[in-house]
Amino acid sequence: MAVAATPSHATAVDLELQLLVDVSGSISSGEFALQQDGYEAAFRDAGIISAIENGTIGSIAVQLIYWSSSASQAIGVDWALISDGTSANAFADAVAAAGRPFNGGTVPSAAINYGAPLFNDNGFEGTRLVMDVSGDGTGNASASSAARDAALAGGVDAINGLVIGSSTSLQDFYMANIVGGAGGFLVVANTFEDFAAAVLTKIGREIVGGEVPIPGAIPLMATGLLVLWRRSRRKASV
Repeated sequence: MAVAATPSHATAVDLELQLLVDVSGSISSGEFALQQDGYEAAFRDAGIISAIENGTIGSIAVQLIYWSSSASQAIGVDWALISDGTSANAFADAVAAAGRPFNGGTVPSAAINYGAPLFNDNGFEGTRLVMDVSGDGTGNASASSAARDAALAGGVDAINGLVIGSSTSLQDFYMANIVGGAGGFLVVANTFEDFAAAVLTKIGREIVGGEVPIPGAIPLMATGLLVLWRRSRRKASV
């Protein structure tokens, strides 16, 4: 089953993955359900479970956060250890049971600022730390890459994006303000009906460290962030 690690011992994992999910006002109840179903299905997928089991350590830690406005972020499912089919399906059950906490504006930078400190003292020691931001709109607040840059400087290895919609301006916004770090990438779901397939692509690539080319994924092209940001802190076991 999915079990949160105790703070008295940091459990080694291949990946600490934080899923930041948009629940702003532009997301209808039906669209929220499609997002929720997509994440649930991904963690029940046999290919995803096999990829986790075949990692160097053979386990990952995952946390799911819902976000919308500047002061509207909530943990939907807290950090959980996934190492096999039983724990993966338990995490999927928790995702399915997590209700929508709010709706409101669209401020992904605030979501990044909220999520980044939650890697600290979470009971896990990951080989890679990855944040994943999904959404269907650009920020209501002024566009700024400061939150992304601060998270990467603080030790997050990569921030990936999943945009819902075919707008090139939305994709450009995510590439300019959200995506960053070593191997950071963007996946596009043209509609909410495509979300489940996009999530499966994204999580599969994150588990293997982006080493396998995935159709539909947009790689982060050469920027200083791609090669210069490296993990700068190690969490101490207590």
